Amino acid sequence: MQLKPPMTMMDFFRKSEGTWFTQRSVHHFDSSADESGESNLTVQVFEKDDPRVQQVCEQQGIDPARATGGASFGWQENLDTRLLNPNNAAILVDIPDDETGLTGKLIRNRGYVEGIPVVSRYRFASDGVLTIDTDYENNQGQERCWFIRDDFRVRVSTVRMMNGVNLMTYCSERRCVSPDVLEEMIRKNHARIAAQSH
Repeated sequence: MQLKPPMTMMDFFRKSEGTWFTQRSVHHFDSSADESGESNLTVQVFEKDDPRVQQVCEQQGIDPARATGGASFGWQENLDTRLLNPNNAAILVDIPDDETGLTGKLIRNRGYVEGIPVVSRYRFASDGVLTIDTDYENNQGQERCWFIRDDFRVRVSTVRMMNGVNLMTYCSERRCVSPDVLEEMIRKNHARIAAQSH
């Protein structure tokens, strides 16, 4: 079945909802620090009437009526079983430029590079590749993300300091199976084995 890529930010949020296992490779150009590793990314979508949408819009001085909705993005180490640390989470709100939803602003209560409220610009290419550009106080960030399959996606990002590119990151992400879906898969497998043994 051919993949139908999301072409609006809310469709992208909805297609991303759930928990993803992320394998991350990071290359620093100015140090030997290695931040490569494995983590989990959890995405929760909420509609435009959610109080979190209004709160983030008011922080940035934007009319909440322009928002189409939002999502929370939280990340933690892969084997960390504790509750998600709110310092490792961000709320993003979609403010499209027009009814096509192909371009617009993403407003966040905190940025990925600098933990301050930030506004990003986004655009969807005709092939569904999402590009997000963010200007921070001291850095510029660009992230590109696209789905290979419904349950597998790729993210590539760069952070540019005033003196040039500082780091590049490549992430491959696989959607995690929920406990309910896993239980159903196990049940079906047991039923299949039982049917074959008769």
